[in-house]
Amino acid sequence: MKYHLPLLLPVFCLVVCGCRLAESTATPGGITIEWIYAEEGKVAAAIPSFSWLSDGTALLHDRRRPGDQQTLERYDPVARKRVDLVDAAKVLRQLESLLGKEQAPARLGWPAVIDRDGRWGIYLFGGDLFALNLSSSVMSRITRTEASEKSPRLSPDGSKLAFVREGDLYAWDLDKGVERRLTSDGSETLLNGTLSWVYWEEVFARRDLGYWWSEDSTAVAYLRTDESAVTEMIYQGFEPNIPDLTRQRYPKTGGVNPTVRLGVLELASGKTTWVDLSKHEHEYIVRVKWLNDSRRLAVQTMDRPQTRLDLFFVDREGGQPTHILTERDKGWVNIHDDLYFLKKSGRFLWASERSGYMHLYLYDLNGKLLGPVTSGDWAIRSAAGAVSWLRQAVHSIDEEGGWVYFTSIRKSSIEKHLYRVRFDGSGLERLTQRAGTHGIGFSENGQFYFNQHSSGSTPPSLALHARDGSRLEVVAPARPEIFSNLGMRPPEHFSIKTGDGFRMPAQLLRPDGFSPGRKYPVIMHVYGGPAAPMVKDAWPSRTYFDQVLLNHGYVVFRCDNRSATARSKALENGILHDAWGSGELADLLEAIGWLKSQPWVDPDRVGIWGWSGGGSFTLRAMTGSGEFRAGISVAPVTDWDYYDTIWTEAFMKRPQDNPEGYERTSLVRKASELRGRLLIVHGTHDDNVHPQNTLHFVNELIRAGIQFEMMLYPGRKHSIRDDHARRHLYRKMLDFWKSNL
Repeated sequence: MKYHLPLLLPVFCLVVCGCRLAESTATPGGITIEWIYAEEGKVAAAIPSFSWLSDGTALLHDRRRPGDQQTLERYDPVARKRVDLVDAAKVLRQLESLLGKEQAPARLGWPAVIDRDGRWGIYLFGGDLFALNLSSSVMSRITRTEASEKSPRLSPDGSKLAFVREGDLYAWDLDKGVERRLTSDGSETLLNGTLSWVYWEEVFARRDLGYWWSEDSTAVAYLRTDESAVTEMIYQGFEPNIPDLTRQRYPKTGGVNPTVRLGVLELASGKTTWVDLSKHEHEYIVRVKWLNDSRRLAVQTMDRPQTRLDLFFVDREGGQPTHILTERDKGWVNIHDDLYFLKKSGRFLWASERSGYMHLYLYDLNGKLLGPVTSGDWAIRSAAGAVSWLRQAVHSIDEEGGWVYFTSIRKSSIEKHLYRVRFDGSGLERLTQRAGTHGIGFSENGQFYFNQHSSGSTPPSLALHARDGSRLEVVAPARPEIFSNLGMRPPEHFSIKTGDGFRMPAQLLRPDGFSPGRKYPVIMHVYGGPAAPMVKDAWPSRTYFDQVLLNHGYVVFRCDNRSATARSKALENGILHDAWGSGELADLLEAIGWLKSQPWVDPDRVGIWGWSGGGSFTLRAMTGSGEFRAGISVAPVTDWDYYDTIWTEAFMKRPQDNPEGYERTSLVRKASELRGRLLIVHGTHDDNVHPQNTLHFVNELIRAGIQFEMMLYPGRKHSIRDDHARRHLYRKMLDFWKSNL
């Protein structure tokens, strides 16, 4: 995270080359750890959430408003007006009556689901479902059960709400107020319409997309997952005196995956027709989407090595698949969400990295390639998303006008811009001009779009644009004054040239009062995973901690190794059989070589830190070189044997297929080579990167007689997300840097 430094040092210290920053004379100010996790810090860069409705208007929810005034607003893009739609005070009074004063929320938040006609907003409180009538501001309770409901999804016509309870699908008729059970064999290990952990995390990018309504609202396609044969992980709590145990099904590399089937459930009869893929060898069902006619499904499958992906069209009534196309890659095929069926011409758009770059192609419904829509030495790229492996770049299709609107890194790999192009690949035009990152949300009719813009020096704003790119109104302006008053320092972007000529994107933050005649300690923040860049020209809401480090006199540095840049699939494939291995380390060490050559860097006080894959990369750097005085590794994978099938096997393949690669990249086998002071951190209930990774690594440190520091967070998962733990962790990190740099 990101922060600023006023160091009130004596004047003579500023001109003494090579002097150490005296902690006793530093007076930190500006952004603090406490500010980051206070409400003020959480909303300082917030912009309204939005959802476009079928009538061309939009719903907004603005966290900038005081808590008791936060509500759902309706925005008219033609009249440029926004008005309160829901009486939030009335709704909150109802929730207090329904839930009790202790459990009722203090403010009305954004719904879990909104129907496209703007009639209903669906909320989850305490594991139960509630429906808000948006026109009357009446909140009604849908469920009252001991079991928790999840994954609510409204039918396209807005009449029914589907959800999952204890492994089974249910539907609620919003007009009649009647619940109907759709499946009946759900259990802890048999899941209907909801995903196993590995599918949720790796296939559907942390979205519980286990079922899909047909466009005519008469059927639901759903995944049925049997994970009874999948290995089980167990986490021990600390209460009561005989601690509770948490169990999780998690397939380790080379092990047994959950078995997944796809069915189509007809609401009229309650009958499920199972899709028959028995004649087509596959390991995973990775995407499902209805065609416009609601009579067919597009189904994507992938083999175990993930080098082949097949697209089928499946008949709704008989469940028989017709093969449409195959994608192959010598490394692995990246899953994407850019499949779109044109409504008038019997064609579809499809994204592929067959050229080495992610581009769009046009097909007919028989699977005949009609031609490329985009091409060149650049890639289309998602503009937003919680995780780097969510790939969806198309934002609107104007079939009548002949335009496709998409985001791309064509201008720069650290920026995201909106472009449009004709179906035949002509007329390519960039519609966003301001440097930085543009998150795009088009109205259903394609006439308008919201643009969420930010850059490294410009906080987020929300503006309304016409589809030709012209800006019509700033709905929520940026608020730079908040951050300038806090003394926030912007990053400098540049590139570092490697020995073979590759230019790695880099970013540097210098403390306030920086003097090139002094020697500064530097902290490098890393991740390094495939197509997951750390260097971005975007507002650093998630990295405000940088500014705290600047306040204490540190320089903060980032540099993306080539496979992390997301520029091309060819670069990603460089990690094949050797993830976080020699190639990434070579790039990192070239970056450190450049850094230490700068006259203002103290080469004896360089630190490195990272989280998850970045925690792994930190340990890789500290066992593979002596360049770092100290490092912090949070939730690292220390041996690929300990991680899940889908993610790991994409680039490492199974352990039995690549034993040398697993041996070569194992960090526990390199623990005895650790150089520098280490703080290693893990949540004891981390269900993503299991604590055994850290425990095995530190056990090898103990065997080697190497001293280290360790911090465990009881009951916390991978993100160590709660405010108390985050404040504690970042204070601990700051103290560690002070002691060791």
